[in-house]
Amino acid sequence: MKNTGHCRELLLPGARVWLEGSENPKRKTAFDLVAVDRGGLLINMDAQAPNRVFAEWANTGAFRPGLTLLRPETAWGGSRFDFYWEAGEHRGFVEVKGVTLERDGLALFPDAPTLRGVKHLEELAAARSAGYEAAVCFVIQMKGPRVFRPNDDTHPQFGAALRAAAAAGVEVLARDCLATPDSLTLDAPVPVEL
Repeated sequence: MKNTGHCRELLLPGARVWLEGSENPKRKTAFDLVAVDRGGLLINMDAQAPNRVFAEWANTGAFRPGLTLLRPETAWGGSRFDFYWEAGEHRGFVEVKGVTLERDGLALFPDAPTLRGVKHLEELAAARSAGYEAAVCFVIQMKGPRVFRPNDDTHPQFGAALRAAAAAGVEVLARDCLATPDSLTLDAPVPVEL
């Protein structure tokens, strides 16, 4: 299982799940958990999917018009950001966070404390101060949440860091996804409440 954050909320007895077989014969497990159906809501659980769907979406020009470069895994300062991008005279960094936690129409992140996530937000704010554009994109791995919020109950430091980053000029984006057992596609913007 690639994402174990809130298994107790999703992997209940009788839950319908989708698995993907591994092509690596040396692995200890033969399958990865890809998605779970929680009462009719299909939630993608693949931890690598958010970066892939963000890149697909960004390369259409939807993230930044005139995008000429989208380079994954780029080091700057003390962090490795998910993407470095260029569009004309503009350049910047993007950190992508996959969101699999939903409660009563709220998409919440994180589902477990993330010191690395706090560090990324602090570094994005520093990159912004250094003249780069900076953004964090919360890829909500399901369809339908009406709003995104930081999960202050689980990790108040992350919420504080997100608010500070936004105040420093880091763009905070949230988008839901069209999720099927076989695909995940970035879709509509979701309002962000900080």
